Amino acid sequence: MTTPDDDRSPGELFADAYAKDGEHAEVTFDFTVTEAFKPTQERPRLTVRNLFSKRDAPAGSVRHWGESRPSSAEADRVSESGLRREAAFRFGMSEARVYPIQGWVQVPEELTTDRDGLARFLDYRLLVRLATAENQALTIGPHGLLNHPDIAALPYRGDYRTGLLAACNEIEQTGATAHAMIVNPADYYFQLLGHGSVLADLARNGTKIVRTRMVAPGCALVGDFAVAAQLLDGGRSVIKVATPPDGTFAEPGLAVCAEVYEGLAVHLPTHFFHVVPA
Repeated sequence: MTTPDDDRSPGELFADAYAKDGEHAEVTFDFTVTEAFKPTQERPRLTVRNLFSKRDAPAGSVRHWGESRPSSAEADRVSESGLRREAAFRFGMSEARVYPIQGWVQVPEELTTDRDGLARFLDYRLLVRLATAENQALTIGPHGLLNHPDIAALPYRGDYRTGLLAACNEIEQTGATAHAMIVNPADYYFQLLGHGSVLADLARNGTKIVRTRMVAPGCALVGDFAVAAQLLDGGRSVIKVATPPDGTFAEPGLAVCAEVYEGLAVHLPTHFFHVVPA
């Protein structure tokens, strides 16, 4: 078991294991490698995991509190729900758990005898592939935010920026803050960057932006990520030679998998909105 105190990177550790064990190589870690190692930190970019507070989940599952929207009849029975809509939210408990998230690469044959080259390849490609898989799992995966049944869609007509700001308003109307948003790179570059002051305004407002393909163009996920959900961290990882699932690669070859274990405890689905075209 490898700890963060080891000076070697994940790629270096695996390259050493591969030199010793060949196609039986496997390195386990008692931490989550996507959190501990940032191979692209010289060009920082937020990932989805960066938006959440973290809760350790070494047992694999946790119980957590949550709130949900009431029916119209329930809201009518709460005297101040018209002024403070959250006054009528229903309280409850739920269970959430961590799930495996995998990233894969195929190792060029020449690198199998080049320890430094193999280590750099894994640090700069396998970990980046894993971070992309993590974005996917936390956003649109089976247990990701956009598949949570209580996160409401917020349709907009016309201007994309108007849709984003409408979601920010809806979140504040629940007494929360539009802490962050997840947008598609196409919208970031063609709808936001260089179009008025909206990016500067959001930055002054303290609203973080994650760019990822895991949200469809023309859409966004806006929410109070800081308090409305927690990242469940299993606190372990593995990098190993393995057989990939069918469809992972077009041709056979030496495959290496990196795997972490994460999930989401969504406390306040009421504080997220899926911005979509009407």
